[in-house]
Amino acid sequence: MAKSKCSNNRKVSYISVPSQIINSLSATSLQSLLLSPKKSSKQHLRFFSYKSPRLWFFLLFLFGFIGMLKLGYNLDPVIPFHPYPCATNEAKDLNSNGYSKPELAVASGGNFEKVEILNSISESQPLISNGSAKSEVGIRPDSESEFWKQPDGLGYKPCLVFSRDYRRASEGLVKDRSKYLMVVVSGGMNQQRNQIVDAVVIARILGAALVVPILQVNIIWGDESEFSDIFDLEHFKRVLADDVRIVSALPSTHLMTKPVESSPLPHATPQWIRGHYLRRFNREGVLLLRSLDSRLTKDLPSDLQKLKCKVAFHALRFAPPILELGNKLAERMRSKGPYLALHLRMEKDVWVRTGCLPGLSHEYDEIVNNERKQRPELLTAKSKMTYHERKLAGLCPLNALEVTRLLKALGAPKNARIYWAGGQPLGGKEALLPLTQEFPYFYNKEDLALPGELEPFANRASLMAAIDYIVSENSDVFMPSHGGNMGHAIQGHRAFAGHKKHITPNKRQMPPYFLNSSLPEAEFNSIIKELHNESLGQPELRTNKAGRDVTKYPVPECMCNDSHTHTN
Repeated sequence: MAKSKCSNNRKVSYISVPSQIINSLSATSLQSLLLSPKKSSKQHLRFFSYKSPRLWFFLLFLFGFIGMLKLGYNLDPVIPFHPYPCATNEAKDLNSNGYSKPELAVASGGNFEKVEILNSISESQPLISNGSAKSEVGIRPDSESEFWKQPDGLGYKPCLVFSRDYRRASEGLVKDRSKYLMVVVSGGMNQQRNQIVDAVVIARILGAALVVPILQVNIIWGDESEFSDIFDLEHFKRVLADDVRIVSALPSTHLMTKPVESSPLPHATPQWIRGHYLRRFNREGVLLLRSLDSRLTKDLPSDLQKLKCKVAFHALRFAPPILELGNKLAERMRSKGPYLALHLRMEKDVWVRTGCLPGLSHEYDEIVNNERKQRPELLTAKSKMTYHERKLAGLCPLNALEVTRLLKALGAPKNARIYWAGGQPLGGKEALLPLTQEFPYFYNKEDLALPGELEPFANRASLMAAIDYIVSENSDVFMPSHGGNMGHAIQGHRAFAGHKKHITPNKRQMPPYFLNSSLPEAEFNSIIKELHNESLGQPELRTNKAGRDVTKYPVPECMCNDSHTHTN
């Protein structure tokens, strides 16, 4: 064998190969194993050797360069690992009815992907837009858009100064220990809230202490929440200490008393309430009232109107756990700029009760019609009207397509961040498609909450509704798709907070334009915008129209400006 030039300095190595492999190799293959390959350039081998200082210098430079990019630009969307490992475990999604919630999604070619935002440190994860991953990084709602402009509040500010007569009477009322008013409130959270406000006013009218209201179990959602589960009881007592004495239970002196039970007539005045109840109340000491919804007149003396505002906007604060989570979700929405809150009334029971149709398909319309035929008592009013008559009269909720067209006409930017409150819509994801396709940054509480945050509120519709209320009230713009207790309460709350923008859809005048398919989009948008010029949350005097509730229109009794200062 010919010697290599370097054979004297090189150690010889041998490879042991089993005979079976040797036999299976061809002569050519065997020769290629035995013969050494031609040497590569020594310089290249040295550069890629792990002992080469050049390789280490190159790697340090590379990692340093990537680090600088990471600081300068957010590269999270292109990194295949979640930056918060714990957040990758999906929590069970629950809607306000307590049922398992389908993943909020938008469709593309039949594929649905979950829209998530886990924003505990003000950073959003990639979102889904029309089926493809889309990051919010670097995309902020156009805060300069006309859409976010707030209405002129005309200088109105909260103004709850009670008269001298009211304050003088309070001293004796809060010390009285002879009369106790008990009330049972029913309905959903916002309906119960309205009845609690009226209960405080009735207690004041009768000069009685108010026992903490009893919340009737809701027959639709089966929610057994008590007052202290939803509201901050100690705060409620403290704020109203100078107006009405609030007690947690009847005292021992009245436990064996059989209460006088009754339900006030609709729109009862203070005079009617005193004349109807006071004599028996003074004799028995305990009065139990049920069915308080819309029983108290909306036209009360000024001091009682102020008391209603004090209860609604100050005393009825949500319980600390609800308030904490609601504020967290609102902060996550606001982390990227202004946001819009929608209260969508698209649940099955809403379509049944209003006598309207969702307009998704013939199958869904049949579901609603059949339910209405089986349970005619659910239809709330005007049962003789057809669906089309109701629609043209403005009595139907807006569906997702109508909400989308309205928002576009009013100038909502495509990258607007939207929080939607409400229960699961009839039709699920399909019902929301017009909205999610036009406005991809579209969330509800299940999308915003971190794993486990909603678990304490599971199967508690009232608590879920309270969370929706907080996030909606804190939004830059709020719009309900239909009237109702929550929409009215938030309208009043936002007015009392400085007349924050609140869009009231003109459902009576919009339908003909929605139905006119030949109308050019620019002309449609111009007409719709004109219809809503005076429906954006500007101050409205309650006294301009009979029957308005002061908790929806707090001007002039509960708010005043320099030119309308109330003196007592």
